[in-house]
Amino acid sequence: MVRRDREQDTHRAKTFSPTDTSSLRTGTQSTVGTQQNSEPELQGKTPTHDTGCAATVSYTQERPWDSVRHKQVVKMEEYDIIVLGTGLKECVLSSLMSQSGKKVLHIDKNADSGGSISHLEELFKKFKVPGPAKSMEHGKAWNIDLIPKFFLANGELVKILVHTEVTRYLDFKVVEGSYVYKAGKVHKVPSSEEDAMHASDLMGMFDRRRFKKLLLFALSFDVRNPRTCQDVDPNKMTTRDLFCRFDLGLDVMEFTGHAIALHGSDGYLDQPCGETIRRIKMYFESVSRANSSPYLYPVYGLGELPQGFARLSAEYGGTLRLNRTVDELVMDDGKIKAVKSEGKLFHCKQLICDPSYVPNRVRKVGRVIRVICLLNHPVKNTHEAHSCQIIIPQTQLNRKSDIYISVVSYAHNVAADGMYIATVSTTAETSNPEKEVEPGLELLRPIMQELHWFTDVSSLFCLHQIFVSRSYDATNHFEAECEDIKDMYQRITGASLRFGGSQRHQSHNSDDE
Repeated sequence: MVRRDREQDTHRAKTFSPTDTSSLRTGTQSTVGTQQNSEPELQGKTPTHDTGCAATVSYTQERPWDSVRHKQVVKMEEYDIIVLGTGLKECVLSSLMSQSGKKVLHIDKNADSGGSISHLEELFKKFKVPGPAKSMEHGKAWNIDLIPKFFLANGELVKILVHTEVTRYLDFKVVEGSYVYKAGKVHKVPSSEEDAMHASDLMGMFDRRRFKKLLLFALSFDVRNPRTCQDVDPNKMTTRDLFCRFDLGLDVMEFTGHAIALHGSDGYLDQPCGETIRRIKMYFESVSRANSSPYLYPVYGLGELPQGFARLSAEYGGTLRLNRTVDELVMDDGKIKAVKSEGKLFHCKQLICDPSYVPNRVRKVGRVIRVICLLNHPVKNTHEAHSCQIIIPQTQLNRKSDIYISVVSYAHNVAADGMYIATVSTTAETSNPEKEVEPGLELLRPIMQELHWFTDVSSLFCLHQIFVSRSYDATNHFEAECEDIKDMYQRITGASLRFGGSQRHQSHNSDDE
């Protein structure tokens, strides 16, 4: 994705960095700082690239590591790990492997890293629809994420960003509000104890007191301190029993489970309550760090994330080749031997890829429908928010899974002035998924343009030394993706991904796969 001139846009977004602890705690937003200075000089090894392929990344192109002063061409046939695809998970793992001393080759069949589109004309061309309208500003004013997801300010992805120091390359802005759908209307999710007691219209007086007690219990809960547990065994008591213990009504249970604990269906009610307590605690800890809501979103969109991790990988000698097709995976006695790309063999010991590179090794188990909507107005009943999340719990529409709506705008430098990008997503449950998302679209109307598309949900077969990331779910937050990253990291290296400490990573080859 080609970056725009940051100096022209600094007046449009106010940001803070997750590495600024005080800023996260208070939710203060300072003007863009990371991008005002010139690009930082890369330290460590010089990134390598192969000029023998016309489609290979060149430092003369506008890439995240353009500031490298010394260019070195090194032909490498042998690699420890080859990574196929530049989705977030692939880029995170590529950088982690490079940091741990592995020789990594990263290949993508697309011309740009990540899943963002930086021109409105390109978006309309991808979906094969006429346009865009002349009233929409064209050119570089847009950065549209095909699968938009928010960060929880105290969530796992932010911990990974801080742990790897990728925050050096990124700026964030707080998402202005978190909302839940109830009885045909959008309501603000309580963001604090005071908010729950006095401002929320989701609860009556008695429910507010009960919800406050649950909140205080969850925030103080610590399995290492039995006095905070109040005789609740997080591994045995179900979430349903926990809610009944605090005498929560059905409406309070619904928004607590779906809009705060972020469960996608009601199956959690009959599971041990420990995970729900952890999620409630993380939600409100995220609110305390980001202030008005628990969510963050990068200025210029999610396309900045893969670029940041690709740059980090390059610092440690990683090689990136874009716009390069993969012909086949070469196997030897059931093990990955090499990747054949445009007639050339690249040998490796391990392979990381997304499901699209091994279609015969995965099984389709479902579909996700997403509708990208271009708006020229904020969403109704969201207090004119420039960005927000809206969750429609399954029970409100007699469904098995929730519907998610994410809204970002020109405030995040992802759309032209005065424009908004809303995405409605859910797991398809019928043969007419367009009808399933209609309640979400109704909340957004009038809509200037709707763009519908589908992605498969895949079940992965166990492969020896081939590690396939899970397909992205319908949720609009990254917590499930972070669990996949940590799981893959452990299977690849044989060690857990741990945050903090003097050494970033301790990895060992894993022969268990």
